[in-house]
Amino acid sequence: MQTPFELPVSSPAVPQQLNGSAKIKFRCHKDVTCYNECCRQADIPLTSYDVIRLKGHLGISSTEFLKEYTFPFEMDNDRLPGIKLLHQEGTTTCQFMNDEGCGVYENRPMACRYYPVGHLSLRKQDVNDEEDHYFMVKESYCKGHEEDRELTIDEYRKEQEVEEYDVNSHMYRRLILKKKSGGPAIGTLSKNSLAFYFMATYDIDRFRDFVLSEGFEKAYEIPEDELVEAIKDDMKLLKLADDLMRQIFFGENLVKQREGAWEERAEKRQHIWDERIKEAQAERHKREQDMYRVEEEDSGVTGFCPDGTCGTNDP
Repeated sequence: MQTPFELPVSSPAVPQQLNGSAKIKFRCHKDVTCYNECCRQADIPLTSYDVIRLKGHLGISSTEFLKEYTFPFEMDNDRLPGIKLLHQEGTTTCQFMNDEGCGVYENRPMACRYYPVGHLSLRKQDVNDEEDHYFMVKESYCKGHEEDRELTIDEYRKEQEVEEYDVNSHMYRRLILKKKSGGPAIGTLSKNSLAFYFMATYDIDRFRDFVLSEGFEKAYEIPEDELVEAIKDDMKLLKLADDLMRQIFFGENLVKQREGAWEERAEKRQHIWDERIKEAQAERHKREQDMYRVEEEDSGVTGFCPDGTCGTNDP
């Protein structure tokens, strides 16, 4: 089935919505003249699952991976953070590309596996489940579309082993769609909320440290066996992160809170707020004192009389 949709004029995407049974003509192999050209013009967004696969491949933490291999970007007008792979310095080439091709091929990101098929997840208003749609991306340099091979999109997805990525990236897509479909009702996320989203979505190892913290233990009541399993397994930990974000951002009751935890937190926050007010008042008083001193020095007044009753010195 094909359904038209609108695209920017400069987009290489073909404006036809496709389903999984739609047939496409495409084949990429080492003998095609444009082989690896797409990797030299890389623009690769990453999902939560991509980060888990790639940091495992490299044997480093998610925090290290994000710092060394990615850069952030804003996915919407509300500054929802996404991440993309960095390029090789001074180029548009994917940093994982080498003389043999992709250096992380068995753990390559979902966007690379899908190419040249684009994936759309759509969520209709008042409908909980998302609908999957596809479209073709035809870059001018790509000769794979001229290869004499026909297969369905579902067959191509299976060939590229993308189904596992789809399953494990479902939470990531659902959260973004829910945020976008909620519109003004959800409101603009604060800086703290955006920072928490970034940690819980991409920096799974830092989120693990957060779950192990005393503050988390005081705020949430999770059965010990479930917590241990989550700490040991990145995907189960990602599920906990997803539940927590849906609870914080959308009010879904998914993670049990300890009785009185929020009252205690509110009291603590009030104490912090009171201290900040005192500090601000003290700073303002200091500035006023400094201002009076400057004014009196300019007018020849000696001493300091904030009530304005001081006179000038007699000669």
